[in-house]
Amino acid sequence: MTVADTSIQRVRRLPRAQRREQILAAATRAFARSGFAATSLDDIAAEAGITRVILYRHFDSKTDLYQAVLDRFCGVLGAQVAEPVGGFTDASVDGLVRAAAAEPAGFRLLFQHSAREPEFKAQAEQFRRDVTEAAHLQISAMLPDSAWARWAAQLAPAAAIEAVIAWLDAGQPDPDRAADRVRHVIAGVITAAAAGSDLDCLPANP
Repeated sequence: MTVADTSIQRVRRLPRAQRREQILAAATRAFARSGFAATSLDDIAAEAGITRVILYRHFDSKTDLYQAVLDRFCGVLGAQVAEPVGGFTDASVDGLVRAAAAEPAGFRLLFQHSAREPEFKAQAEQFRRDVTEAAHLQISAMLPDSAWARWAAQLAPAAAIEAVIAWLDAGQPDPDRAADRVRHVIAGVITAAAAGSDLDCLPANP
């Protein structure tokens, strides 16, 4: 019996769905920590406490695994946010914060890291376009100036996501009021857009 065979025997047997979830959770942490290129399948197997042989029983490649990780967090996000991320109702912002609190590594992976990975950049950019369009549908009903509405629609979701990431970085303080603070960030963007025409009247050096 080889060392590898002995190691496999020592790994506790789990139902296939449970093992897959274990691998995805471990891969989410590993990819968020080191990025796609710098994370090997051996790293992920070690994070999950399994052998590479077991890992390959569930995923054909690192690319396949990374995609599954993104899909998994999108499922978490969808379960928490009933509307598109660009929707700014109380419920949608609450859901965004809950998803980040439940899966901080997944949140960072989807919203920070995936756009930097060449293999997944196009998908991340399409996600951003979809979010911007969802935001524009809502914001354009509030702002009569179409140019400023488009500006706010592009900026507000990005500001909200960065606000949530900053909240994670700060150690998730005051979680019961975190969503309120994110809503203040969004409101600030929309208020600035609504005042856009007035900004032209301000002196260059007040």
